[in-house]
Amino acid sequence: MSVIILLLGASLTVAAGFLIAFIWSVKNGQFEDDFSPAHRMLFEDRKDNSKD
Repeated sequence: MSVIILLLGASLTVAAGFLIAFIWSVKNGQFEDDFSPAHRMLFEDRKDNSKD
């Protein structure tokens, strides 16, 4: 029974760490540009290096 309590405490600690990391990344602007990554591949300029 004590192992279950130990694993529960460890999993809650890990989950809290991930939540803190997520909140920190949102506050630092990691997820601000949500438009251009989806459309970047559509408007990508390709250099044509073929010699005809």
